[in-house]
Amino acid sequence: MTEKIKGRELIARRIAKEFKDGDVVNLGIGMPTKVANYIPEGVEILLQSENGFIGIGAAPKEGEEDKDLINAGNQFVTVVPGACFFDSATSFGIIRGGHVDATVLGTLEVDQEGNIANYIIPGKMVPGMGGAMDLCTGVKKVIIATDHLDKKGRSKILKKCRLPLTAKKEANLIVTDFAVMEVTEKGLLLKEIAQGKTVEEVVNNTEADLIIAEDMKIMEVS
Repeated sequence: MTEKIKGRELIARRIAKEFKDGDVVNLGIGMPTKVANYIPEGVEILLQSENGFIGIGAAPKEGEEDKDLINAGNQFVTVVPGACFFDSATSFGIIRGGHVDATVLGTLEVDQEGNIANYIIPGKMVPGMGGAMDLCTGVKKVIIATDHLDKKGRSKILKKCRLPLTAKKEANLIVTDFAVMEVTEKGLLLKEIAQGKTVEEVVNNTEADLIIAEDMKIMEVS
């Protein structure tokens, strides 16, 4: 099955394996929302949205959307039994108070020191920062979900971010369609490569310096 899974589906499926039963998780907009579709059987997590609730459920069927139920990315959602709602002040208090176990964020750039740039390209219109700054500094684990290369084929995993930073040294794990890399005190540790990739291919397509793990593995997905 792994051989047929590529691109962003591969990234979402691999990240879904990071969570354990009972975790409170915040998923950023765009690609990170796909992670919710692949949580392994037997693992129940609570999804938090910074616009004011915990307990996001599956995406609603077409025609059954509730206009009052949207996530922070303005997408229609459902809620699971036991979900709770609160104001934005409480929501950000939960994040800043360290009560969210993990967040999954997309990015424009990320570097070998764990710096994250995901909210602006100077001179261009982009969605903006939203709650990313609070999530990066308040959540226990920051997981970056990103294509390994940009639209021009350039590495998005850099030695040093060039765009304005969202957060400094806050990324813990980077998952791309090429590899899984952990940000460590010694540098960026290449731990897993995607099915069909080689270590040399990953290194040659990565600007950042990589430390090659002795127990290199093939990415397993849920």
